Amino acid sequence: MSNSKVILITGASSGIGRGVALGLAREGHHVVIGARREDRLKELAEEIRHAGGSVDAQRLDVTDGAEVVAFAENAVRRHGRVDVIVNNAGVMPLSRLDSLLVEEWDRMIDVNVRGLLHGIAAGLPIFQRQGGGHFVTVASVGAHQVSPTAAVYCATKYAAWAITEGLRQESDPSIRVTTISPGVVESELADTITEPGAQDLMRVFRADTIAPEAIAQAISYAIGQPADVDVSEIIVRPARQR
Repeated sequence: MSNSKVILITGASSGIGRGVALGLAREGHHVVIGARREDRLKELAEEIRHAGGSVDAQRLDVTDGAEVVAFAENAVRRHGRVDVIVNNAGVMPLSRLDSLLVEEWDRMIDVNVRGLLHGIAAGLPIFQRQGGGHFVTVASVGAHQVSPTAAVYCATKYAAWAITEGLRQESDPSIRVTTISPGVVESELADTITEPGAQDLMRVFRADTIAPEAIAQAISYAIGQPADVDVSEIIVRPARQR
């Protein structure tokens, strides 16, 4: 594939990240996948290779800034460049604020906000050195609306949207920046919810879902545009999700 790109994907062990890795590898891109669960990463890498794709896998905790820098720089050493960084890692342990699940709030802030910032901090020097690159943030429709039990989660996704939009405005035109905001997608995100009331609400909310491949296709569209075209944001949700 003549326009094959080297694409880094965080949070790649399941859900959207896994679907994006499979979809982009299927299109002929080389994917570098990172996540905390090494067993899942190994399985995904084997699946990609079995299908004829090209992949590297590396354990990655996005809350550790040094690990994220090493993840990106290792890709440069192996492949000479990084074309796209998909900052996808995220958690969603929803709860009411009066439940005071402070540790879960902190975890969302650490992964969803600090993890994104670490990805940007790791990628910017590389993109500036090589004269171009593309950041993709996987945010959420929660970046545009708030619902009960989701106040902190939505706050982290509003932050992700704002950080990414600020990055777009500050960056040289050679660095493209895209926010992908998925609606309800088949994933394990809801499995981290510990509060019974939030679990019940989420079961209703997740009655209609779309496959992660839909997000992969949105990212493929954004990164496949000509160099002078910047796709700022795409919102992708189930047709029934109103």
